[in-house]
Amino acid sequence: MYKSVDAKVDFPKQEEEVLEFWKKNDTFKKSVSQREGCEEFIFFDGPPFATGLPHFGHFIPSTIKDIIPRYQTMKGKKVERRFGWDCHGLPVENLIEKELGINSKHEIEEYGVANFNDKCRASVLKYTGEWRKTITRMGRWVDFDNDYKTMNPDFMETIWWVAKSLWDKGLIYEGKYILPYCPRCATVLSTHELAQGYKEKQDPAITIRFKVTKAPEAFADGDMTNGKTYFLAWTTTPWTLPSNLGLCMGPEIDYVKILDKSSGDYYILAESRLASYYKNAEDYEIVYRHKGAEFLGAEYEPLFPYFASLKDPSECEKMSGQKCEKGAFRLMNADYVSTEDGTGIVHIAPAFGEDDSKVFAGSGVPFVEPIDAECRFTKEVSDYAGVFVKDADKDIMDRLKKEGKLVKRETVNHQYPHCWRCGSPLIYRGIGSWFVKVADQHDRLLKANSKIKWQPAHIKEGRFGKWLAGSRDWAISRNRYWGNPIPIWRCDDCGEKICIGSRAELKEKSGVDLNDLHKQYVDKVTIKCKCGGT
Repeated sequence: MYKSVDAKVDFPKQEEEVLEFWKKNDTFKKSVSQREGCEEFIFFDGPPFATGLPHFGHFIPSTIKDIIPRYQTMKGKKVERRFGWDCHGLPVENLIEKELGINSKHEIEEYGVANFNDKCRASVLKYTGEWRKTITRMGRWVDFDNDYKTMNPDFMETIWWVAKSLWDKGLIYEGKYILPYCPRCATVLSTHELAQGYKEKQDPAITIRFKVTKAPEAFADGDMTNGKTYFLAWTTTPWTLPSNLGLCMGPEIDYVKILDKSSGDYYILAESRLASYYKNAEDYEIVYRHKGAEFLGAEYEPLFPYFASLKDPSECEKMSGQKCEKGAFRLMNADYVSTEDGTGIVHIAPAFGEDDSKVFAGSGVPFVEPIDAECRFTKEVSDYAGVFVKDADKDIMDRLKKEGKLVKRETVNHQYPHCWRCGSPLIYRGIGSWFVKVADQHDRLLKANSKIKWQPAHIKEGRFGKWLAGSRDWAISRNRYWGNPIPIWRCDDCGEKICIGSRAELKEKSGVDLNDLHKQYVDKVTIKCKCGGT
């Protein structure tokens, strides 16, 4: 016997009937209470922001998140599922900035951090009703009545406990690294955030000539200091050239010194890059060729006057406070230099590139960084003071052309990272930050990953496994306002640092009892140091 089935089934109506049945009979709550005393299964779920409405990007993950607790409940475990709200961070700050018509950190500070944070607090739960309605309509079982909020004192205190636990294990430290930085939001981005904002971008690509003032130590060249011999270097960031402190060659790359027959000048560049600069071999004559390693010790004339004094090692020592045997504006070697583009010679501005900073690390040459929090040139670079660095590119190129230092000017299309929140192009710069040690935990991370059954299976050794193997120390601090302060106090006399793990510990050490752990309250709390300082 076959039963006829109505071809016009109203699935939405059926779903609504099921939801009404669950609501009437408290089915979800019963599924939890019936497991009282059973083994617990703890499910950690990254909470959404309630500053926007739920969308398709939330629906699929939310459905998957619902499957796991249901499955574990069916296996006899007790699974509490509290919904939560991510109340902190730049998405909230950006909304309030738009609402107030402000566009920078200094405007926030003029408005008042306390006033700004109060505005953020008032806005973060704007759409909780819509979220509850949508998530419930999807059929997800989750407890909205006992939800948590990351801005609540108990939650913030738990984060302090986590920080203190890491601190006690020696896993938190302060450092300065070259990190992707948003000039508009005035803060660093994590690796995860960085991956979300790549866009196709057209940038200038210029070749500049640097006049040689001293021949390499490895070989004699009487003509090298004749005022007509130049190193050719290539860059896509003209704004970093005022901060240039060195040039870099690949030690095993073949470099040639050529006579440019049209100008009578001598240029040094990678032999394999000649075809990119000369259509005809008759336009130049090769004088000699040497490996990059043989050019060590050569020096050149600073391109700009701003930091020219750093040619003197004693001036470097004054600025850096470190022993310096050789000054700036000299030829260095590094294995990362390639001949895929440019001239095979890289211009080095140590404060604005990870590879650049490694070349000068420990040399005693200071990493000059003449830009402010919003990436505008400071008065150290007097001709461009107050100008946003990217906006200075054209003026810098025009100046180099006028001074006869620009050899070639073109453009390049490439994928460049932008801030995923505000769309601003990111700047790589040296940033002081607090870090959690990750790099020295690779073996433990990979061992844990080996025990996970991945679907699809290739993720295990592929995308995720490779990310784990190359993961770096995690920059956890953001130079912002509406967030959880990192609970580390530093003595202004002896430099001693302590990490506070709870409100009770803070009261014990400072005498201050705080019920709100946000910046405007925590910043006022001082602690007496054993040395007598504060």
